[in-house]
Amino acid sequence: MRHTNQIHDEYFGSDHVTVIEPPKGWHMFDLRELWAYRELLGVLTTRDIKVRYKQTVLGVTWAVIQPVVTMIVFTIVFGKLAKLPTDGYPYPIFVYSALLPWMFFANAIGTAGGSLIGSSHLVSKVYFPRLIIPLSSIGSGLIDLAISTGILLLLMLYYGVPLTMQIFAAPILLIAVIFTALGVGTLLSALTVAYRDFRFVVPFMIQIWLFCTPVVYAMSLVPEHWQWILGLNPMTGIVEGFRAAFLGKPFDLTTLIISFFISTLIFLIGIAYFEKVERRFADII
Repeated sequence: MRHTNQIHDEYFGSDHVTVIEPPKGWHMFDLRELWAYRELLGVLTTRDIKVRYKQTVLGVTWAVIQPVVTMIVFTIVFGKLAKLPTDGYPYPIFVYSALLPWMFFANAIGTAGGSLIGSSHLVSKVYFPRLIIPLSSIGSGLIDLAISTGILLLLMLYYGVPLTMQIFAAPILLIAVIFTALGVGTLLSALTVAYRDFRFVVPFMIQIWLFCTPVVYAMSLVPEHWQWILGLNPMTGIVEGFRAAFLGKPFDLTTLIISFFISTLIFLIGIAYFEKVERRFADII
């Protein structure tokens, strides 16, 4: 295994000439190159966090207000008025445990989708792996997710819902959410550069996707012979997995495996398409 400095010198050394040319065919991203630019990734992630909360009245409190207010609205409409079943759990806990992965996913693909357009001054002037831009926008959402998770733990304490050993599955499920968000986000960011009207498509798509995912309702509410269609949505297994991890419900392994497979497929397609059209970004952005 080569030393880290050797990898760094391969990209930044002064004793060789770097030739930048368009790649041929479909290829995946270069992990070694991303690692070499890890400091830039950290700088851009920090920038996105500062921009999000710069000159705001409430600051990071927005990370609490957004999911809590959404939970309250959903509880009133779907819990109190519609009286949707919750598999025996209090509706606020039931819906909030699903909002954790969903809001991270929705915010991630929303910010990643327009990240390249927002960083056009960088893309058109200097070379670096363009994948770093949507990746940094997704990474900044992890802070909001951590804060929202703390609120969920307080709600579980209030409603007397104990933690179980299943909570240790949450990091694995988080990786699946990140993979899915990165795949969808990079695909949308590349499409937005070429077709600017995708900026209007993304919010609408997120709204439709929300109600195609069992966030406000239990998967058991869907007739059994239609559940396989719902399972094709990669966020279905992830959302149900988060509920199981925090609430101690049994895991639906079949749906989880399908979601992991589709999440990986979306990730590969999104990254491959991004790398394919990356060479044209500077010209059309």
